[in-house]
Amino acid sequence: MRYLPLTPADRTEMLGVIGAADIDALFADVPEAARLAGPIAGLSAHMGELEVERVLSKMASKNLTAGTTPFFLGCGAYKHHVPASVDHIIQRGEFLTSYTPYQPEIAQGTLQVLFEFQSQVARLTGMEVANASMYDGSTAMTEAVFMARRITRRGKALISSGVHPHYVAVLRTLTRFTDDEIVTRTPDLTADDYLVELAELVDKETSCVVVQNPSLFGHVADLTPLADACHAVGALLIVVVTEVVSLGLVKSPGEMGADIVVGEGQSLGNGLNFGGPYLGLLACREKHVRQAPGRLCGQTVDADGRRGFVLTLSTREQHIRREKATSNICTNSGLCALAFTAHLTLLGESGLRKLAALNHARAVQMAERLSRIPGIDLVSEVFFNEFTVRLPEEARPVVRKLADKGVLAGVSLGRLFPGVRDLERGLVVAVTETVTDADMDAYEDALDEVLG
Repeated sequence: MRYLPLTPADRTEMLGVIGAADIDALFADVPEAARLAGPIAGLSAHMGELEVERVLSKMASKNLTAGTTPFFLGCGAYKHHVPASVDHIIQRGEFLTSYTPYQPEIAQGTLQVLFEFQSQVARLTGMEVANASMYDGSTAMTEAVFMARRITRRGKALISSGVHPHYVAVLRTLTRFTDDEIVTRTPDLTADDYLVELAELVDKETSCVVVQNPSLFGHVADLTPLADACHAVGALLIVVVTEVVSLGLVKSPGEMGADIVVGEGQSLGNGLNFGGPYLGLLACREKHVRQAPGRLCGQTVDADGRRGFVLTLSTREQHIRREKATSNICTNSGLCALAFTAHLTLLGESGLRKLAALNHARAVQMAERLSRIPGIDLVSEVFFNEFTVRLPEEARPVVRKLADKGVLAGVSLGRLFPGVRDLERGLVVAVTETVTDADMDAYEDALDEVLG
């Protein structure tokens, strides 16, 4: 039986209070073309459960899924192997049902997990403090820019052209009604010259410089000179990491002088999940901790000296006066953070290094194979598990033709930067530990055929 909490009279009364003629008036801002005008063609209004399963399974089988085909997509969302033990751990009742620790005195297990998560993120990023997670990498980056404005009392943020354009789009959306000045430019297919350009642009009006490492194109760079340039004028360096497994090999942002590190934690413990839910990471220097958004869990002892965990800082309006809140984030990505912590704990330090080394080795192998194909240039020779190649023709049609042959070949830069001719031939290829020699053979053969 359906649960219908409202009667027609209730709805009529509510619509009358807000001055709406009917339910459709609430969706007036949605373009007409995007609204459903009637029943979905070919879908029955009533079916039994078994029939519904069959219909939906048939519809789902039209998708070319990550687990059934050679898969080389990345750009911020990566296909890694998640051990079955991770799923088993996060589905234990004490974790799955505890939701969020509003009552920390009865959720010690959840609080301890958050404490362990924070410790892992701080160690990975080379920072002193990490919070209990954010929604995803893009919103974490925006929160870091807001944080830099509060710390420096300046409003100009320089965004590297190597930052994922979707992250920049989220930043622009969330700063639409603030006085933040966002400075960025469209990238080109060069290596790491953008860092030199950024260092030259930093001035005394700059609150922060935001750079992604590895960049959208896969470049791995030493950020130390850029950090020095920022600190010379009192600006902060914010480093974005979209592939957290890279920190198993690449020098941490903290060691290179970053002030705030944000990122996407999906690669550890979490599947692709059609784009979410994901896991935002945020870490910073201890001196900036009171400007950090979200919540932090700390370790303490009770009156009897027994070890315990508590929410130490929560800079949100739910816990403090609204005008004092530094963020409107409502909660953290608790279950995704738990999966991250479980996976990283199972790997351990040596396991993460081995996983990262395997990713890099496979990517090098694939890059060498593609470079041998006539007309293909490798844009960067310094990368982790993702690199960009320049094709002899526009990449988007090539990607479509390869998909027709059962190979998901990468992300075309023309898709991310529509209308930018210099990027149309760019293709970002990601290679993780899940890619086999047979996958590489299939990719190489199919690309040879399409370009030939």
